[in-house]
Amino acid sequence: MTVSGVFDTPKAAAVNTTTTTSTTSTDDVQADQDKFMKLLVTQLQNQDPLNPMDNAAMTSQLAQLSTVTGINKVNATLESLRTDIASTQSSTAINLIGKGVLVEGKGIQLNSSTADDGTVTNSSVFGVDLASDSEAVSISIQDSSGKTVRTMSMTNAEAGTYPITWDGTKDDKTVAPAGSYTFTVTASTAGSALTATPLQLAAVASVSTGASGVKLNTSLGHFAMSDIKEVL
Repeated sequence: MTVSGVFDTPKAAAVNTTTTTSTTSTDDVQADQDKFMKLLVTQLQNQDPLNPMDNAAMTSQLAQLSTVTGINKVNATLESLRTDIASTQSSTAINLIGKGVLVEGKGIQLNSSTADDGTVTNSSVFGVDLASDSEAVSISIQDSSGKTVRTMSMTNAEAGTYPITWDGTKDDKTVAPAGSYTFTVTASTAGSALTATPLQLAAVASVSTGASGVKLNTSLGHFAMSDIKEVL
């Protein structure tokens, strides 16, 4: 892949995960078995001695017990897995606090910083997610008035997520002022348009959990773990 007009690309940081092992409880399953056996014993004790339960009926009821027990065990296992997954997601999300993540969006925040020698530098990070291999990718950055200030391009890019750094340099070689910008991205192969998703940088401040699952609270709003395209 060759890149034109794209500056140093930061590498994504690995996300640590912690797996919590849960033990499947058998209390509910055992309770259902006890209830079933009590009903069966009571039925046998109170059956008509002149018309007792035949073997087929007995076998059928025992088969029902086995089926119900099996379903309950599966349900208990699934609940245990759900709890383990939720715990793992929470641990993973906590490790993201203080980090930057790329999520769908077209915003760019160009920031300025001053070095000890008085040198002022601008920097911003955004990204592009390509659904498939693309021969040509075009990125256009606009200021608040909608005017294009910088264009970038990539050629022969493979499918995947690309973090991109912009130092604020405009197409006319002047430096853009710090502030908010937007960008658009298009991708194509053999003249046919392909899916290209713009990604913006969000800083993870905290994590919350609830009925809807784990949420990352960021500078841009709330996002689910599945919304994250890359961690920086």
